[in-house]
Amino acid sequence: MHDARVTADGARIRWVELPGRPGSTRTRVCLHGLGASSGPYFTASAAHPLLAGSRTLLMDLLGFGISDRPTDFGYTLEEHADAVAAALEAADVYGADVIAHSMGGAVAIVLAARHPHLVARLVLIDANLDPVAPGPARPGSSGIAAYSEEEFLAHGRPEVRERVGPHWWATMRLAGHEALHRSAVHLAAGTTPTMRALLLDLKIPRTFLRPLDDGPLPGEEVLVEHGVRVVAVPECGHNIMLDNPEAFAEETARALAV
Repeated sequence: MHDARVTADGARIRWVELPGRPGSTRTRVCLHGLGASSGPYFTASAAHPLLAGSRTLLMDLLGFGISDRPTDFGYTLEEHADAVAAALEAADVYGADVIAHSMGGAVAIVLAARHPHLVARLVLIDANLDPVAPGPARPGSSGIAAYSEEEFLAHGRPEVRERVGPHWWATMRLAGHEALHRSAVHLAAGTTPTMRALLLDLKIPRTFLRPLDDGPLPGEEVLVEHGVRVVAVPECGHNIMLDNPEAFAEETARALAV
């Protein structure tokens, strides 16, 4: 396990690092989604024969997993991206291949836009591209964002636990309470310009993996016109790397060969 100080108050991001083979020059960074942790979600993929061999950082965003959970941090997408940037620079990682799931994908887009020297290629796994309206009955970020912070801290967290089920809760319970709520609120609100607009403007190789059964993304044709490779992955839901690890490894390896 490695760590880096990423805020003025000393909060630290931590990651598990897999060394690359001798002679390997690429570094990969894996970023998890809301309420998740990169180790449980990405370890099997990082060790897959099609993806193994590069230095790989399984990084937990501030507030989640094994990273610190400061209560005085804003947890906007921009702040998350800047914290990841500080960790990457501390790890001497530049021009990385960033593989990012869900909210981590939104953070990765902002990271590439704000710190272009750190990101060479993006593989986005069913990432958030647009703002969403909070909805109290929804299991994801919008369901959490439907609470005020006071409501979430008082009674919302156990209600969310019942909605998301034991698989997601296994890592969500490790998140800081304020971190989980504030991250969900800012993810639902999105960025200005939106994550979609930032993605369209990036000049690096970009791949977006989505579940086949979900149908085309909103505005998918425009993404493709702007050079984003959109891949529909069969036999999976939102957690593509867990639901269909073989297809995920194949498509990720193809994206990183560009």
